[in-house]
This record gives sequence, C-alpha cells and structure tokens, in this order.
Amino acid sequence: MSEVDAQPPKENPLTNILVNVLIPVIALSKLSKDAALEADPKLWHVGPIWALVIALALPLGYGIWFLFKHRKLNFFSVVGLASVLLTGGLTLFLWNKDGSVNPSAPLLFGLKEGSISFILGMAVLVSHWTKTPLLNTFLYNDQIFDLKRINGRIEENSNQESYAKLLFHCTLIFTSSFFISTVLNFFVAQYFLSPDKIDYSAVNARELYNNAVGKITWWGFLVIGLPMTAFLVCCMLYLLKGLRRLTGLKNDELMLPR
Repeated sequence: MSEVDAQPPKENPLTNILVNVLIPVIALSKLSKDAALEADPKLWHVGPIWALVIALALPLGYGIWFLFKHRKLNFFSVVGLASVLLTGGLTLFLWNKDGSVNPSAPLLFGLKEGSISFILGMAVLVSHWTKTPLLNTFLYNDQIFDLKRINGRIEENSNQESYAKLLFHCTLIFTSSFFISTVLNFFVAQYFLSPDKIDYSAVNARELYNNAVGKITWWGFLVIGLPMTAFLVCCMLYLLKGLRRLTGLKNDELMLPR
C-alpha cells in the first residue's frame, strides 16, 4: 500500500467499548465483594481493591499498547487514559484506611466525571483555530467528504468567508453536546453515589462505592455517546445544507461513495 493510500490507525469502536466500558463495569460490579465478609464466598470475590485494579488496568494497558504499537496518540485512547488515571487517583483519595469512604465522594466524583466531557468540549472548540480541528476527526474528513471537490467549488464561488462561518457553526453545534454531557455526568454521579444509596461508614463501603462507579461508567458512556451521536447527526444535516448552498453540489457529489 502506498504512503498516500495509508490510513491513520483507528480504534475499533467495539473494542473501545469493550475495554473502556463493559469489562471495567463487570469487574467493579462482580469482583468487588470481600470474601472475608461473605457467607458463601466465590472464587471471583477478590475484594474492592483488586476489583478496582483490574477494572483500571485493562483500559490503561490498552491505551499504552496502542501508543507504543502505532507511535501515535489516539484521541479516544488519550481520553480513556485520562479517565482511568483520574478515577484511580480520586478513589485512592476517597478511600479511608479503616475501609470507609469519604462522604465527599458524590461531589468530587461528579466534578471528575463532568470535567472530562467539559475538557472534550473545550478541546473541540479550541481546535477549530488549529491545523487539525477535532470536527474533522469526528465528521468532516476526507474519508466521508470529497474535500478536494468541495474546496475547489468554494474557491470558484469565492465563498471562503461563508465556508469558514459554516464550519465554525458546526463546531459550536458539536461542542454543545459535550457541555450537555458535562451537566448530565455530574448528576449521574450524584445519583449513584448519593448517601441515600451508600452508607459511607459501612464495613463494605468500598464495595458499594465500586458498584456505584461501575454504574456511573456505564451511564456515563451513554450520557456522552447519545448526545454526541444526536448532535453529530444534526451537525451533518446542517453541514450538508450549507455545503449545498455554497458549492451548488448535491449530497452524492459532496460525499464519497460508501
């Protein structure tokens, strides 16, 4: 394959979901029981500490493997690594030596969860003024659109200024999904880590905490993924409408055959 034809490495979406969401959720929910506290302990009841280690080790290891194999940072790997490190660091801070959990967990974990999607939103927005806008990574790239033809028509019609405004508006639409996720993520954490659901002074407080974090991980994936998908669809429709107006091309001329 020629250098021109070579495509940048991508993560398989299913692998990404499996490694960063499903396996950590299963580990946190199924392995966290402490065998010493169970009347009928199972082989997989390794306790909250080892359950957390297992839940964090796989996404951390996968992100490092991807970096070394491809010699290139991947957007989703970076996000996954950041989330894993923040979760692990915050958990160590919240877990007390006597086995209890700091009652500030809902607030601090909520801020942690919200900060990830907030930073993603800011990254998408700020990247608009760089050479590699993140909007291009998710949507407006040469694997979906015939950028050469589009740019040629834009120049022919002298619509560069309107074209720049269109892309900026699309960036704002996409950014909005992450800011909505910021708020939703915060309240998801408040709900599952609520003192009404967890006795932070209980003997099995760490186990209860891990179970809640597993639920937050799953719902956090949905809270980010669903708004992002919906806004991407809106962004695509808005982008196509604007490109048709600026270039005079039809949808099948703007987009590459699939």
